[in-house]
Amino acid sequence: MVVDTTVLPSPALYTLPGGARVGARTKGRGRAVLLLHGVGSASASFWAQFETFNHEFELIAWDAFGYGDSSDPAAEPCLDDYAAAAAALLDARGHEDAHVVGVSWGGVVATRLAMRHPKRVRTLALVSSTYGRKNNAAVREGFGSRIAALERDGVRLWAQARVDRQVSRHASLELRRRIVENAVASVRLPGFTAATRTLADTDHRPALDAVQASTIVLCGDQDEITGPAESRVLADGISGAEFLLVPGGGHLLNQDQSGVVNAALNRHWHLFDSHGVELI
Repeated sequence: MVVDTTVLPSPALYTLPGGARVGARTKGRGRAVLLLHGVGSASASFWAQFETFNHEFELIAWDAFGYGDSSDPAAEPCLDDYAAAAAALLDARGHEDAHVVGVSWGGVVATRLAMRHPKRVRTLALVSSTYGRKNNAAVREGFGSRIAALERDGVRLWAQARVDRQVSRHASLELRRRIVENAVASVRLPGFTAATRTLADTDHRPALDAVQASTIVLCGDQDEITGPAESRVLADGISGAEFLLVPGGGHLLNQDQSGVVNAALNRHWHLFDSHGVELI
């Protein structure tokens, strides 16, 4: 059953240092949870997390530069720029740190945030993510055709053409429709192009041991985009990281298998917070 997305709060705009504006949906009070989307998604892709975590946490789901109502990138941003913007959004919401969840490319941003701004990351959850594609020539070459297809076909046709690869075989037609509609509402060429290029320029493998945050890595066994092999590299490279392979899960795991993902996140956050750990 797909959760009713009318429960999603409307995004508000936050002006960051330098004048860029970033949209974010927020809900709840308590420990901050920062939710970072993938290149073909946006803040609305976290509808199942907004439905589940109502009270104990403050959920903050951003629209990265060039998505939704957020400012287009003023120049070609690097991954550090996205990490700095995520930290600035926490400042704008009055939080020193957050439980950080990144899905797909959002996990790459989350990993860089943990590397560059370790005090801001209370825990780290990497969902259907990757270490980057800098040293994968075949995948990097494919990025250009993806950007060209989006520019040529428009968001709706582009999203419809790729949705079946984003979900598991058992995913409902309603979930597929929601994924397409969320993309139509928020994905724009400047944002997609900039995000995709940072993915093509990144390889975190040599530096994964710099991540000090308590980390859980989740991946669906039907993920054909990043896949279990890349998630295992992340889990093996980050000291103490937990790896969870989700049976029947596709790439957009937080939507495709939201119950399993939410339970794992809830356990991870409470286990950390119950120990009374403070970041210093």
